[in-house]
Amino acid sequence: MKVLVTGGAGYIGSTTAKALEQAGHTPIILDSLLNGPLVFVRDRAFYEGDIADRELLRRIVAEHPDLDATIHMAARIVVPESVEQPYMYYRDNVAKSLELFDELAALGKNRVLFSSSASLYATKDDFEVTEQDPLDPQSPYARTKRMMEQVLEDMAAATDLRAIILRYFNPIGSDPDLESGIYAKEPSHVLGQLVMAARGQKDAFTITGVEHPTRDGTGIRDYIHVWDLARAHVRAIEQFDDVIASVGSTSTVINIGTGEGVTVRELVASFERVFGSGVPLAEAPPRPGDAVGAFANADKSAQLLGWSTELSLDDAIASALAWGEKRQEILGYE
Repeated sequence: MKVLVTGGAGYIGSTTAKALEQAGHTPIILDSLLNGPLVFVRDRAFYEGDIADRELLRRIVAEHPDLDATIHMAARIVVPESVEQPYMYYRDNVAKSLELFDELAALGKNRVLFSSSASLYATKDDFEVTEQDPLDPQSPYARTKRMMEQVLEDMAAATDLRAIILRYFNPIGSDPDLESGIYAKEPSHVLGQLVMAARGQKDAFTITGVEHPTRDGTGIRDYIHVWDLARAHVRAIEQFDDVIASVGSTSTVINIGTGEGVTVRELVASFERVFGSGVPLAEAPPRPGDAVGAFANADKSAQLLGWSTELSLDDAIASALAWGEKRQEILGYE
């Protein structure tokens, strides 16, 4: 299969492109390079540009008429930034995605796999969420993801477009060959922050929020190895038509997570065990837009995709540490 991957120069996008290749498929990368580094594209077919550029989308399809599906990952993703600059998030995540979906439908490229977020879910007493549970997005970032879910659901009901929406939990770790990983100089991701603190690149790892209604007061998350997440995309693409047929609808939502909740303090303890020494810690109030958290009920992904995670939290931490040693060589900075 040939698959258009928007945001394919990014952390998750580049890892998914590799997983597609290893499964015998051909990724076609569309990325503005606003965030993702060009080096992550490697030797893949690549188009630099905006997802809302209809002329560019038409050229991609003209040059790849056998395009089978689109994985839409291009988005702004930093929660505090979305609180500070909501216009930018609604413009790039919502308005531009709307143009992308409409042009794909016009071109007859009707299979769309959309990267959504578990940050949509309302807090539950036991923190385990199914796809049917109530939603309560707490930040502009999360609200943009919910809006695009609704756009896709409505467009799929009205056109030949079909949509599988994957609600991610918290991807960590790196590409197993250490060719890509977290690329920001100061990552906002929790594991990137831990690596920096462990390596003395910052004074301490700050736990934001220590009075949440969890077992130790810190936020709870479902940390999934990015390679497992990439494999889930491959399974969804390979079984796209069967999934849509089996649910009896034009669109469906699937949680992609481990099915296990881990608090921030528990993540720190695991990190220190894998790293082999302690990490300096600090505490602070929750950041604007931060949620208490949740973890996935992953039954639907097992049932529809035949997929489940294969890699452990320790595996993900070890790969993140290894990438921390490698990233200067690939990206040119610590």
